[in-house]
Amino acid sequence: MIKRLVHRLVLRAETLLDPIFGRSGTGRHIDPFIGFATPEGVVLRGRVLSKLRHAKAGKGQSRLDNLRNMIGMFLTDEVRDATVSYGDLTARSDEEGYFTLMLPHDGKTGWQSAALTVEGSTEIFNCPYFVPPADARFMVVSDIDDTMMLTGAYSLTRNLWTSLTGNALSRIIFPDAKQLMETLSDGARNPVYYVSSSPWNLHNFLGNVFNNAGLVRGPMFLRDLGISETKFITEGHGGHKGGSIDQILRASPDLPVILLGDTGQHDAHIYLEAINRHPGRILAVGLRIPENGIDAADQRDLDALEQSEVPTFAAQDFSGFVELMRKVHPDLMERPTPPH
Repeated sequence: MIKRLVHRLVLRAETLLDPIFGRSGTGRHIDPFIGFATPEGVVLRGRVLSKLRHAKAGKGQSRLDNLRNMIGMFLTDEVRDATVSYGDLTARSDEEGYFTLMLPHDGKTGWQSAALTVEGSTEIFNCPYFVPPADARFMVVSDIDDTMMLTGAYSLTRNLWTSLTGNALSRIIFPDAKQLMETLSDGARNPVYYVSSSPWNLHNFLGNVFNNAGLVRGPMFLRDLGISETKFITEGHGGHKGGSIDQILRASPDLPVILLGDTGQHDAHIYLEAINRHPGRILAVGLRIPENGIDAADQRDLDALEQSEVPTFAAQDFSGFVELMRKVHPDLMERPTPPH
C-alpha cells in the first residue's frame, strides 16, 4: 500500500517537472546499447529519447561540472511507441523508451554494427553487437563497481560521491583488472559481458570510461531504475545480477563461464546460487576484496563458495587469478598454435 502511494506521488511529480526541465521535446534519437548473440539471433537493444544527454569529459573539469553532467544523464525524455527499424524488421519502444530488436544470424562473428532508424528522424544510429567466434573456449561475466572500476559501492555515501562527481577521464579502472580481461578475452576470442546494478542511463558513460582506460568492452546488462505507470523501480541488486547471469548463459549454451565480482556486494552469495542453478557451467569464480576488507556476512558467503566444487579465488587484486586458471583448466588457457 505504501509503495503504491509513493509510486503515484513520484509519478505525478515527474509529470509536473517534465516541462520545467525541458523533458517534452519532439526530437527522436536512439541511445544504442551493445547487443549480443543468442541461438535464435542477434539481440539489439537501446532506448528512444527526444534528446541525447551524453556528458563530455574534459581534463581538469570541476566536480560541480561533473555533477551537473551526471544529473543531466538522468533527466531523460523517453519516447514511447516509436518504431525502430532495421530494414524490414521493426520494434516499438515501451513506455520508458526501451526497445529490443531481434536480427537473424548472418554468419558474421566478432564485433559488428547494425544501422538503425527511428520514425520521425532521418538520422542513422549505429548499434554495435558482438557474436562469439566459433573457436571461443569460454566466456567471462564480470561485475563493474569495485571489480573492474574503483567505486566504493560498499559505502552508499562514498559510492554516490564517486559516481556523481567523477567523469569518464577521472574514474579509475584497476590496472590488474585491465590486464586480466585482456588475457581472458584473448583478443576478443572469448566473449566478455558486464553485469551491474548501475542504471541504463550510464551505459554510454561506462563505455567511455572503459574506452579511455583500454578495458576490454562487451555487452552490458544494467538496471532499469525508471518510473512508469506500471512499475516503480525494478528488482534488487541480487535479483538483477542473478537474472542477468541466467540470460547470458542461455545466450551461449555451449560455453562455460568465469564469474568475476567483489565481496562488497554479496557477489559470493549470488555466484553460489548461480553455481547451484547451472551445475557444470561455472569454470571458476574470482572475487576482489575491497580496501575496507570483508565483513562477517560476506566471509560466510565466501566460505560457502569455497566449499563448492568450483575453484574460487579471493584477494585484493586479480594478479593471481590467471595462475589459478592455468592450474585448474590448462587446456582452456593454452594459446592456439599460429598457422605456418
